[in-house]
Amino acid sequence: MTYKIFLSIFFLLPNFLFAAGSNGYQFNFYYVIPFIGILLSIAIFPLINEHFWHNNFGKISAFWALLFSVPFVINAGLTQSMHYFAHAIFLEYIPFIVLLFALFTISGGILVNGNFVGTPKFNFILLLIGTSLASWMGTTGAAMLLIRPLIRANKWRNDKTHIIIFFIFLVANIGGSLTPLGDPPLFIGFLKGIDFFWTTKYMFTPMLFVSVLVLIIFYFVDNYFYKKESNSQPNQSSVNFSIEGKVNFILLFFVIVSVIMSGIYKDSLGYVSIFNNKVKFSFLLRDIILFVLAILSYKITSLNLRKKNGFTWFPIQEVGKLFAGIFITVIPALSLLSKNQESFSSLTDNMYFWITGILSAFLDNAPTYLVFFTSTGLNPDQLMNGVSLLLAISSGAVFMGAMTYIGNAPNFMVRAIAEENDIKMPGFFGYMMWSFVVLVPIFILYTYIWF
Repeated sequence: MTYKIFLSIFFLLPNFLFAAGSNGYQFNFYYVIPFIGILLSIAIFPLINEHFWHNNFGKISAFWALLFSVPFVINAGLTQSMHYFAHAIFLEYIPFIVLLFALFTISGGILVNGNFVGTPKFNFILLLIGTSLASWMGTTGAAMLLIRPLIRANKWRNDKTHIIIFFIFLVANIGGSLTPLGDPPLFIGFLKGIDFFWTTKYMFTPMLFVSVLVLIIFYFVDNYFYKKESNSQPNQSSVNFSIEGKVNFILLFFVIVSVIMSGIYKDSLGYVSIFNNKVKFSFLLRDIILFVLAILSYKITSLNLRKKNGFTWFPIQEVGKLFAGIFITVIPALSLLSKNQESFSSLTDNMYFWITGILSAFLDNAPTYLVFFTSTGLNPDQLMNGVSLLLAISSGAVFMGAMTYIGNAPNFMVRAIAEENDIKMPGFFGYMMWSFVVLVPIFILYTYIWF
């Protein structure tokens, strides 16, 4: 069965790369090259010259964006190209980065204190808590809240790279499976008519299944490295647990409310047209509220608290600059994918899971989810009643965001924070080796059980 999945991907690729529909601009393979270029840059440059990459990743991202944009504007014309750019910026990138900015800033104002010691038991519990929180405060919120306490607790250990990797797997990705607040693809589904608690009901067991297996593997891996540890474990006479910056929890609550309300009133407040793109006013209002909440958090939280929390702007700057280039260069790839939706009509549920997942690992998972959501030809009620097909698309987009650094934005943030704290993280392909070895067997097992 598995070979059929990969064969289907192989035979779909020619259509994906070369074919185009009758509506919109006719892209070809050459337009996809800048997107491939930015992915390879993210993968290779840090390995070749980490210092150069650290200081120039924004310029490299802009280079690839311009390499696509200039020929596109020349060939398609200003009017049509601005339509595509406006769609990518106002309907995808701005909502994406504003939500991340709000969650990053607000969560960075919450300081979890305690004399925690990074033992396998403690790390297991913290990852379990983070996985549980991710669906209700977003993967970004949960990851930013807990990554720094996790790093501080394990500062005494020599081998801790694996801890961060599993944290990305669970807290930054798989844990966000249960609500539209957890991960952007599920939020897209909510905006398209999927009930808010549909994912809570139908993805709870799959999420629990995958999370438990990953947590068990983590415990054994962490215990293996713990037993090899040459450093002396710090004394832990008392935990002295406390939380500073509690007012930010109120702001996080308002973030959640604003996101939910924008979905409820998405069609009630009208829309504005930007280069023939209908941008719902409720979404613009949501983004403004989120931005104001982030600024409010920064103003009312003491700089000393943020300093003690190791808060810097670099992680969100890296995500903002790199994903700006990704959102621009991915336009032709997503357009080609969207115009070949008929190619997916014969796919089975398990194929939907793998193709949605694999593409979501390298493309932005929210529009990829939307493409496959639309490709079914079914309305939201039909998809919800059928369960299996929607489950395949939803779980593929969310679970496999953990497969690469670019699969989900919090992955980048967590890696950046870890490296700021002198934790050596693997490169793009090194991380993929971890995800392939740990996650792929679990996903194969999940496929055979559910689909």
